[in-house]
Amino acid sequence: MTHSPPQPLDELPFTHPLRVADLAGRKPTRFNVTAEGETLAAIATWADITAVEGLQLKGTLTPQGRNDWLLEARLTAKVVQPCVVTLAPVVTDISEDLRRHYVANMEEPTGEEVEMPEDTDSEPLPDRIDLGAVALEALELALPLYPHAEGAEGTEMQAAPPGAAPIRDEDTRPFANLRALMGGKSDENTPE
Repeated sequence: MTHSPPQPLDELPFTHPLRVADLAGRKPTRFNVTAEGETLAAIATWADITAVEGLQLKGTLTPQGRNDWLLEARLTAKVVQPCVVTLAPVVTDISEDLRRHYVANMEEPTGEEVEMPEDTDSEPLPDRIDLGAVALEALELALPLYPHAEGAEGTEMQAAPPGAAPIRDEDTRPFANLRALMGGKSDENTPE
């Protein structure tokens, strides 16, 4: 997974920056950040969803060696999105474990073609680790792409120009025409 470039702090609806220089260098720093009230509404607008009813990021920042840091946390959130079929509200509970390894002297890839590193949890160590930005990125990645209201899964949609017969799902199968040529016979050996 690649991480998106950090947005300026004043553009994010939820920020909680921690200065790396202020963190205890020998023991884990525990954190528990939550969004409330108007911040939840701003996050919903930012994420282009109906509502965010709760958001919490809880975990630790642990020093690794002399200059690196390991973030391990759990994001929990409750979001409301419109069903892609009926537009009815769909409530989703999100629970995601996060792991980020902040490396002090990480070399940035250069050139036009860049090989994906094996360690996709690592990123360069900033002077501030913004827990709000981490939570927002994780929330955005965890949102269901096509939320469905209960009972909407079996809904079949059709569209066709006036006077034309709608195309059915069965018509789009690779061997649909072969079955029609065979007179609609069903053969166990005929692939679907």
